[in-house]
Amino acid sequence: WIKRPGDSVELYEPYCEVITDKVNGEIPSTEEGVMGGLLASEGQEVAVGEIICRIAVAGGSCEASAASGPAAQAAQPAAPAPSAPQPAASQAAGAPRLTGDARARYSPAVQALAAQHGLDPAVIPGSGMGGRVTRKDVLRHLEHGGASQAASAAPAAQPSPQAGAASFAAPQPPQFAAQAPSAYNEVRHSGLHLSENPPLPKIEIEDGGRGSNETFIDVTPIRNTIATRMRQSVAEIPHGWMMIEVDMTNLVKLRNKYKDEFKRKEGVNLTYPAFVIKAVVNAIKDYPIMNSVWAVDKIIVKRDINISLAVGTEDSVLTPVIKKADQKNIAGLAMEIDDLARRTRERTLKLDDMQGGTFTVNNTGSFGSILSQPIINYPQAAQLTFESIVKRPVVINDMVGVRSMANFCLSLDHRILDGLICGRFLQRVKENLEGYSLDTKLY
Repeated sequence: WIKRPGDSVELYEPYCEVITDKVNGEIPSTEEGVMGGLLASEGQEVAVGEIICRIAVAGGSCEASAASGPAAQAAQPAAPAPSAPQPAASQAAGAPRLTGDARARYSPAVQALAAQHGLDPAVIPGSGMGGRVTRKDVLRHLEHGGASQAASAAPAAQPSPQAGAASFAAPQPPQFAAQAPSAYNEVRHSGLHLSENPPLPKIEIEDGGRGSNETFIDVTPIRNTIATRMRQSVAEIPHGWMMIEVDMTNLVKLRNKYKDEFKRKEGVNLTYPAFVIKAVVNAIKDYPIMNSVWAVDKIIVKRDINISLAVGTEDSVLTPVIKKADQKNIAGLAMEIDDLARRTRERTLKLDDMQGGTFTVNNTGSFGSILSQPIINYPQAAQLTFESIVKRPVVINDMVGVRSMANFCLSLDHRILDGLICGRFLQRVKENLEGYSLDTKLY
């Protein structure tokens, strides 16, 4: 709970934090008033639509339900039920409080308020669950002169690349030690579309006790959902697998031609996934059965092509959806990919961003992989991964040349798809990718 009984609540001000199986976030108030009784305790799992608190407003009282906040954010009629990894009782009993990286996961409200007043949330004592800094903690810090202290200390504070302080403007991927990036880049000779070092995991670990050689990691609702979906996918879907090799040389030249200009004009990176998704979408148009789901007595072919984009965070993989990807050009796809990836890592996705996917594309080559066998994103019919772009010697017209090559791997639901249709689909993806030229337009 961010607010307690008796606290004033402004319109749209968050009053509690929720952990769900898809997204984590805060529930904003739909009324202005005074916090009344709390009907749900911290750590409790509640049903969608269940009343969790009361807010007294002028002329009466308002009942705030668990569905109101997420529903308004996601533009959906319902929202997932909140839960928390530890009940409040365990904290009162002296459970260990989170420190370091785990405590530095500040909510958007805390980040915005801290940035507005020039504060570093890392120095503010947290009263939230597990020692997390809440908006109320920031306000209390300001009341005690925190702003003036931060302002006076600001000129003397000089940022250092070796410092491990967390940025409060927006969550950033963890940085390696000073000598690590250069050493890492020396061996990273593949994965030409890598633009940053992969994030290191932030995992909350509980010690097994004195003398124990075991530690325990709490299973979050998101991790539990991933486990359930993966188990369901493997148990119900007879997976098949295919791979095709694609010459990406022309695409590499095309991207190199436009990437600097695109960055200056649009403010986002022109990455390979935009070109790949465009090629995949055009292939799905030719083979719409790839955009389907199994319904026991029938196969349902989806008209809209909504591409689920696998995005890795420090502790999980989420699949935000590019809606109606077939109606977007390469530039539009690049901007939406950047937006979804950024909001995934900042933990600001809405529920609607995660729903409606019909075909999944995964960029496993971003960390140097050259072959992978993806588990299908249930209940979709197929999932495509594109691997690292690597320069290799290739025989062309009985001559050997150096080309930028990449493998594309497809996992398929063998109830719906067979090798013939998937082979033709992969060939069309290959033709589309190899058909890019310096004359290809982004818009």
